[in-house]
Amino acid sequence: MNFIDRIGYDGGATRLEDSLAFAGEHGFHYLDFSADTGPNRVDNWPDDRLRAVRTLMDRHEIAVTVHTASSVNVAEFAPHVGEAVDAYLQGNIDLARRITAHGVVIHGGMHFSSAIPERMDAARQRLLRATDYAENSGVSLFFENLNWEPDNAEVHYLGHTVEECRYFFDAISSERFGWAFTVNHANLVSEGVGGFMDAFGVDRIGEVRLADNTGEVEVHMLPGQGNIDFPAVFRRLESEGYDGYYTMAFGSLDDKLAARELFRGYGI
Repeated sequence: MNFIDRIGYDGGATRLEDSLAFAGEHGFHYLDFSADTGPNRVDNWPDDRLRAVRTLMDRHEIAVTVHTASSVNVAEFAPHVGEAVDAYLQGNIDLARRITAHGVVIHGGMHFSSAIPERMDAARQRLLRATDYAENSGVSLFFENLNWEPDNAEVHYLGHTVEECRYFFDAISSERFGWAFTVNHANLVSEGVGGFMDAFGVDRIGEVRLADNTGEVEVHMLPGQGNIDFPAVFRRLESEGYDGYYTMAFGSLDDKLAARELFRGYGI
């Protein structure tokens, strides 16, 4: 696939069959989707539906990735609740296996300005277990670098800096544990987009997630509305050998179609 053919989008909770139909009509070959609510819930996939969805995927040559919710706290250690988070991750991995997905986007959880080492350890141990489960299932996990929250906020995501991401990447060396490189999140911290690429390169990237911002707060602007230099980002990724998918995570479907044409004009 060429550069443009590798640009897809995040369909969220929209019924996957509808996203696949739109993607097929407009020549997209990659989709993220959420299996948390609505028709895509992990408990709403009988075999006949799976067969129909895989037929659409094959017909239009579309790969899909299951995107778990960052609101589910992977760093949870409360009795019973922690076990439920393990089951949540396993349920998404099971769906990815059944649907022959490209992978599953996962997160490092969150802390509440206390017990931070304990939360980080709980998250790392949980993702080690999830990686073992994914390996046995033949499924790849993509750890997303999450967004910075204001310093005076009570809740902070784990895995939003290079240092915090390294805490997970250094401990989980499996080929099934990759990276969902979220460019707009990297733009919110001092390391910036270039700092993340300096630290981790492209070899572990399973998808690159795209939106714009001004480097101040977590918003998903259209490309060109913020200060991210997308031509430079694409040139560096491609020149360093990245040949995987890109996921647009902003705006309406019409906005995504327009952004793809904008990206086409970069001549990457």
